[in-house]
Amino acid sequence: MSWASSGSASLNTRPVSKLPPAPAARAPDTKPSFHQIASCKPCPSNGSGAVTRSNDHLITSLEALEAHYGAAVPLSLTKELDHISDHYRAFIEAAPFVAIASSGQGGLDCSPRGDPAGFVRVTSPRTIMLPDQRGNNRLDTLKNIVGDPRVALLFLIPGVGETMRINGQAVISTDPGLCAGFIMQGKTPASVIVVTVDSVYFQCQKALARSRLWDPDARVDRATLPTAGEMAEALSAEPFDGAAYDAAYPERMKTTIY
Repeated sequence: MSWASSGSASLNTRPVSKLPPAPAARAPDTKPSFHQIASCKPCPSNGSGAVTRSNDHLITSLEALEAHYGAAVPLSLTKELDHISDHYRAFIEAAPFVAIASSGQGGLDCSPRGDPAGFVRVTSPRTIMLPDQRGNNRLDTLKNIVGDPRVALLFLIPGVGETMRINGQAVISTDPGLCAGFIMQGKTPASVIVVTVDSVYFQCQKALARSRLWDPDARVDRATLPTAGEMAEALSAEPFDGAAYDAAYPERMKTTIY
């Protein structure tokens, strides 16, 4: 089977239209109820002059959205390709982490994937492959792909502000020869996700700069947050020893990471 396919990505934009005149402001009233907020019904002012939540301020059409934000920055369109260029390939192959988003009957999913840089392989200008390493067998991503092949991937490189994005169509292969090419620590992945690229482009540094993601001074002390064992114990209907789970995890990781 040939994983590569041809196609083109449309970079056309829709014309911008103007919004209708804004409705009159609502008079101050009591605080909104939970049911008003949850149902998105028009809510009264919170007393400070600001409307807490109102249908009058919801964007419900593409025309209104584009009118509110204006035209796209030209570079944001020209950078999008329907294939992986040499520059984009360099970013993909340098990334040790990718998040893959999918959609299916079971709902939406965004799954983190990581391995040494180069684990996502560019096998043609329109094709990438990544192993499905050992996990917890929820199979959220794979179940979604079976029902709906559309996926979106976001690549991160430690210390680098730009990210790389790919949208495409995925299939799951259990071909023994293909899986054998992704062996890690003597373990063969159960399958390989093969993605045919529809569009690929880089994202600028703003989000990572704002978040200070790679700034050592912005790192969070892990001890200030609940441990995995504490969260599991709090959520478990059956007795669960969270402290024992946390204590055993480092050694367990060594034998179950692949």
